[in-house]
Amino acid sequence: MRPRHVLSLAVKELRGLLRDPLLLALVFYAFTLDIYSHATAMPEPLNRAKIGIVDEDASPLSRRIADAFLPPYFVTPDQIDMAEMDARMDVGIDTFSLVTPPDFQRDLVAGARPELQLNVDATRISQAFTGAGYVQAIVDQDIAGWTGQEAVAPVDLALRARFNPAMEPGWFGALTAVISAVTMLSIILSGAALIREREHGTVEHLLVMPVSAVEIMTSKVLSMGGVVLVAAGPSLTFMVQGVLRVPVAGSVTLFLVGAALHLFATTSLGILLATISGSMPQFAMLLLLVLLPLEILSGGMTLRESMPEVVQYVMLAAPNTHFIALAQAVLFRGAGLAVVWPQLLALVVIGLAMFAFALRRFRSFLR
Repeated sequence: MRPRHVLSLAVKELRGLLRDPLLLALVFYAFTLDIYSHATAMPEPLNRAKIGIVDEDASPLSRRIADAFLPPYFVTPDQIDMAEMDARMDVGIDTFSLVTPPDFQRDLVAGARPELQLNVDATRISQAFTGAGYVQAIVDQDIAGWTGQEAVAPVDLALRARFNPAMEPGWFGALTAVISAVTMLSIILSGAALIREREHGTVEHLLVMPVSAVEIMTSKVLSMGGVVLVAAGPSLTFMVQGVLRVPVAGSVTLFLVGAALHLFATTSLGILLATISGSMPQFAMLLLLVLLPLEILSGGMTLRESMPEVVQYVMLAAPNTHFIALAQAVLFRGAGLAVVWPQLLALVVIGLAMFAFALRRFRSFLR
């Protein structure tokens, strides 16, 4: 393999990318606007939920409970009657409906255990999942305050949140978007580069040139991987740390080293998928079958520990499983080389295997 040939072919690939405004726009969007939207659109556990109050007691205690549902968790409750309750939930006006029965305050003072009815619209899963717990806590707190009998827990739990003390969901969203963009773009750009040459008829030009298959493939890996790596570094510095003010706990350089090894594997995967696909639409459909399992099962969206053991073992063969573990350890927890070297070694092994397999397929593709 001659470095001069690889460099010339890599420059050719970069020029081809510069002539494709859609791919350039995708790179810009993935490392700017997409990261911003992931960070700012991460929903709070409960935010401005709609609740209707059916107050059949009309006592000071029932009014106190109704007045306790305040922003930002809830909007100001609407006082409704039983006839309106089901109709409002059917059309999606209310996510919660709280019914206070008649003589609620009198029964409570008499030592009875009256019940409140809470109806939940479970189609709004993001709010309904945690909203019932919020309603329960608010009602318990107000009743305890009204009766003067504060509940005393048997154990005092001291909570200390590490790595994200304020538990800001935007921190997680921004850094996860960067990690996801590295994987997605590397596969798309490398695969699109090969398919673009097939559609433009320039593959035949390469066949008559004094270059080998390994030189052609290496040039695509270096050029497309380099574009993603060059975009990821400034994105972390200016977009994540600058615009969004998300702290990065560890070394950005160590993260980029891991990203480079990861790109070696994923760009090879992109070329492999392109040799299987006959056209760009087929490549796009194949991407859905590959990217979705990689993103969902690799630990970026769901903890690997919560998956079946068989899935955990199978996904160890995927490069982004190790890259996500490395990136989260470095960016979230400030881990150093002594902690993440197993992930770096795994990325080297998977990258070499992926490159060799893709090269074999690429040679058959050129014949």
